[in-house]
Amino acid sequence: MWEYSEKLKDHFLNPRNVGEIENPDGVGEVGSLACGDALKLTFKLDEKKRIKDVKFQTFGCASAIATSSALTEMIKGSTLEEAQKITNRDLAAYLGGIPEKKMHCSVMGYEALQAAIANYRGEKLPTEESPVICECFGVTEREMEDAIRINNLSTLEQVTDYTKAGGGCGTCHEKIEGILAHIAKEPIEKALEFPKKKLTNIQRMRLVEQTLDREIRPSLQKDGGDIELVDIDGKRVLVALRGVCATCVAAGTTLEQFVQSRLRDLVEEDIVVEEVKP
Repeated sequence: MWEYSEKLKDHFLNPRNVGEIENPDGVGEVGSLACGDALKLTFKLDEKKRIKDVKFQTFGCASAIATSSALTEMIKGSTLEEAQKITNRDLAAYLGGIPEKKMHCSVMGYEALQAAIANYRGEKLPTEESPVICECFGVTEREMEDAIRINNLSTLEQVTDYTKAGGGCGTCHEKIEGILAHIAKEPIEKALEFPKKKLTNIQRMRLVEQTLDREIRPSLQKDGGDIELVDIDGKRVLVALRGVCATCVAAGTTLEQFVQSRLRDLVEEDIVVEEVKP
């Protein structure tokens, strides 16, 4: 049985903004009944080009309904530029977490929002011209790449949890593994595509996690050490050294000249790394 947060259960049992707006400014439709989940998002702008009203219609499970409801609450009153920055991870955080096997519901909300904004602007989404990789669930290569980068996915099982891709006949597994391998080789800056300045707290946290996992931890592990992210308080990154690093006399130098230096290069120039000792 899934463990749902109280906030997620509330949005499922008491969904906000259900329905469809007449003569909407933007419409986004994703998923399909054949695949088990579908979402239609419509919004109306006010004279200042802010989202005045937004409604959704969802066919799906509790997580699909809750994430759709939460999304409408998150974007109401925002500009399209502000709304466009919201990712599925922001949706999950807003709801106090979503079971890993249900994260594809948050991705569906993210995709519906992007589609509705593109519809308003008269633009085509990159995913529309991207080849379909998973025929069973109609997941394109670009949709898969976006989910992998935004959520730092590294396994086939995770891709299935977040996009459903690979959860059917299995003939696309090799292609998914190839996409994962290709993205794993990308420079950290391209993988996230976030600016190094004016990061939101969620963006900063995500980029710190990525940098530790891909740029710092492998180097420490080669010498028998390791590092664990304990907490992030603004621009203070609290870490704990593990393995041989925990007792090394040069631990302070490692933190300042390697860990802190890499985070300042790849995340923000004024980040401060502090060690948390047992």
